[in-house]
Amino acid sequence: MLKALKSNQDKIAIIDKGKEHSYQHLIDRINLYKSLIKDELSNGDIVALRAIYSFESIAMFIALYLNKNIVALLPDSPNLDEYLQSSNANKLIEIKSQINIKSLNPPKHDKIKELNNQSGLIIFSSGTLNKPKAIIHNLDNMVKNFADKRANSLRIILFLLFDHIGGINTLLSGLLSGSTLIIASDFSPKNICYLISKYKAHILPTTPSFLNLLLMTKEYENYDLSSLRLITYGTERMDENILIRLKNIFKKVKFIQTFGTSESGILPTTSKSSISTYFKLKPDEYKIKDGRLFLKSKTMFLGYMNLDSDNQWFDSGDLVKQDGDGFLKIIGRSKEIINVGGKKLLASEVESCILELDEIKDALVYALPCEILGQMVACDVVCDLAKSNAKELIKSHCKARLERYKVPVKINIVDEITFTNRFKKDRKLR
Repeated sequence: MLKALKSNQDKIAIIDKGKEHSYQHLIDRINLYKSLIKDELSNGDIVALRAIYSFESIAMFIALYLNKNIVALLPDSPNLDEYLQSSNANKLIEIKSQINIKSLNPPKHDKIKELNNQSGLIIFSSGTLNKPKAIIHNLDNMVKNFADKRANSLRIILFLLFDHIGGINTLLSGLLSGSTLIIASDFSPKNICYLISKYKAHILPTTPSFLNLLLMTKEYENYDLSSLRLITYGTERMDENILIRLKNIFKKVKFIQTFGTSESGILPTTSKSSISTYFKLKPDEYKIKDGRLFLKSKTMFLGYMNLDSDNQWFDSGDLVKQDGDGFLKIIGRSKEIINVGGKKLLASEVESCILELDEIKDALVYALPCEILGQMVACDVVCDLAKSNAKELIKSHCKARLERYKVPVKINIVDEITFTNRFKKDRKLR
């Protein structure tokens, strides 16, 4: 990796809080941290890194990678002990005003043997009963995946989080291609538009929920975003109605759907068009069984630190359909199926129907308990209409396009649809 960084030593690598850091400055800081950790850490140590994206945290992350450590990236959560226990980390590094290294005493874990003295990465996702699943990857393999990345001088907003597989994908791809990464610490539409405008950013990797929030706030009208060439979106299903609205505003911007999971890593995709939610995966990296999408990739995880797993084919939980040209479309998640008296439907189908209405800015469809039918369809919607008018419009529109049991019974008019700290719609059971 250092060789790739050195080939771009005079270029700007990272912009953090308005300060520009060259690739040479990054190399110098990496070497400083390598010296710092040399006597504190042994090869193969599992090191929990508690930090958000910054110039310092990126330098430390690379230093740990070069030191052949397994880096557990801790989410921004008050449940620190729970994540530390799941990771089996024996060291904790916190980056604040100074670098703090703390020793821990975890049990050994057999999964580490599969790394064969290579560097590793541990990221987390929610598991059963909200206990975090510690997902272990071969970090050497992930870095190698970008070894042939073509050099460029693109400026990329580092939007997806440090502890997110998409954020790591952006980081590695950007640095190994000589791009400039612009760190966002405030993820409001106003600030993201400001960063794009000020630094003439070319690429924004983000989520459908953020993009719809951008549409609703209209902050794009207040800034010069003409430098923007590409918007990539992923982590959740994009509604085609929202995508068309976006393309009508950002006419010169190309939209590409990215796809992957914490377990599979980010897979190469080809979008059918900038206004289509259909995309292609490499034929050997997926299979469809009973409508569910299973994945296998070059960057497949080794397993879970705290759970048994079969990582040959990973069940993504996504329900898909495929067109005659081999393009896939995510139509929903298996856990978002609503059962109304034995008749099943996807929440996403009803959401898409509601979002066909120009008056509706956003919608979230979910199940509520029903004594007679087991579950009933409910939705939260954001709009400027009076409550009675909105409910009448939505019910009338859905009755004309959907089967009766799919029509929302309960409709709430809300100020906003809440989303998680990963900028996805919060779909926790009501």
